[in-house]
Amino acid sequence: MSEDSVTNVVLVHGGFVDGSGWQGVYDLLTADGYNVRIVQNPTVSLDDDVAVTKRVIADCDGPVVLVGHSYGGVVVTEAGTDPKIASLVYIAAFAPDRGESVNTLIADPPPGAPVPPILPPRDGFLFLDRERFADSFAADVPPGQAAFMADSQVPWGVEALQGAVTKPAWREKPSWYLIATDDRMIPPPAQHAMSERAGSSVTEVPASHSVYVSQPQAVASLIKEAAAGRG
Repeated sequence: MSEDSVTNVVLVHGGFVDGSGWQGVYDLLTADGYNVRIVQNPTVSLDDDVAVTKRVIADCDGPVVLVGHSYGGVVVTEAGTDPKIASLVYIAAFAPDRGESVNTLIADPPPGAPVPPILPPRDGFLFLDRERFADSFAADVPPGQAAFMADSQVPWGVEALQGAVTKPAWREKPSWYLIATDDRMIPPPAQHAMSERAGSSVTEVPASHSVYVSQPQAVASLIKEAAAGRG
């Protein structure tokens, strides 16, 4: 790592999962000397998740690369205006503009786009159909691991999907974006559109929505680019 690289990295998970999926990325980055923190968001509301993320950022000594996967992209878009944030990295993630939420971004899927197998809300929370989880969320993850992810789902609050961004950090901070070209949760054309709008430096990887689990090397490499300010 170069002398002027940012050394602090904060990783933010998305809906239906927790922060443990980042372990492969964590192992690679820490082996190269980065200080990595993993946010454990309750995913009940956007406001809560932003508050939890900002507490982790506050604990970091110096500038931070803030990384979000999936719904975590909404969290980092809102939390990323923190003055400690040097850059943003979106991993197959939502990158909303002002007033947008997950709900608004998924409201009009393009014709022929795969429809995530989200079950009807139960007590204000969403789950993915366990039988279809692997195919939609983790198609390139080893079957046993994908089954574990399906059976250990974290309830995703309907309120979190409704949480709208007030001031998108990508309008004032440099950003990098990894597009998962085989994603069946967030259509790749939507990822292209969001990354282009944000002016992100883009990398494309043939991977499922769980690219952060299945291809940690590609994810870690992009985070290192952001840390070095190379776009």
